[in-house]
Amino acid sequence: MRIELASVPGSPGRLNEDWVSAALPASGQGGVLVLLDGVTPPPTEPGCVHSVPWFTARLGGALVELSGSRPGLPLSEVLATAISRTADAHRSTCDLSHVRTPQATVVLARWGEQTIEYLVLSDSVLLLEAPDGTVRVVLDDRLDRLPPGSLASHAIVDSTVRNKAGGFFTAAADPSVAARAVTGSAPLSEVSALAALTDGASRWTEMFGEGDWTAALGLLRKAGPRGLIDRVRELESADAEAGRVRLRRGKVHDDATAALVEL
Repeated sequence: MRIELASVPGSPGRLNEDWVSAALPASGQGGVLVLLDGVTPPPTEPGCVHSVPWFTARLGGALVELSGSRPGLPLSEVLATAISRTADAHRSTCDLSHVRTPQATVVLARWGEQTIEYLVLSDSVLLLEAPDGTVRVVLDDRLDRLPPGSLASHAIVDSTVRNKAGGFFTAAADPSVAARAVTGSAPLSEVSALAALTDGASRWTEMFGEGDWTAALGLLRKAGPRGLIDRVRELESADAEAGRVRLRRGKVHDDATAALVEL
């Protein structure tokens, strides 16, 4: 088995709000992959005394522990329990009802002897490669389906579409959002590799169109997760220098995280 992980902050000196981990049980059978992309709050509305990296580390650690220690628990329930556990860790000090309480996108995968299970919430990406090289992409595309103008400002996002019916959902303090995640499973024999990307890393395909998802997984295999992120950084810098406006959400460079697991 080959597992490679890489995570790079959007700018030097700034805390990385992404989080990634992979775990293998002592028995050597099965494993877990967790990837989170923390949501950056406006500077004037942090919503919590704790930082986003504090939140993603807490939530990510809970997801790894629960996925491994409770193999019979469905991943949606793993996520719900992890959200509740993380909320309890700062319920006494923070207003968890604040729309900008710390939150994150989630990719969660767990595999055993026979089956691989997966969960995706919000705009991070999971790729599943079959033995014949076919790549299946697992996406929660609610953000892409929003009407034009829905993401025009923080105020519009917070009041109309964030964690609301008809909008999009992230893991924050409400465990019920776990039921909104895209979930599924596949026989392990039908999956030879899997990869996970936060939207800062998936820009290679989604923003710059350098290749489809099959090509993205091929680049991960050839250059490794750090190699893919380095290529994204080159594309972002060239795009900014040319004065183009493809870069969404006002970030030239976003935190970027990628993981590759070859089973």
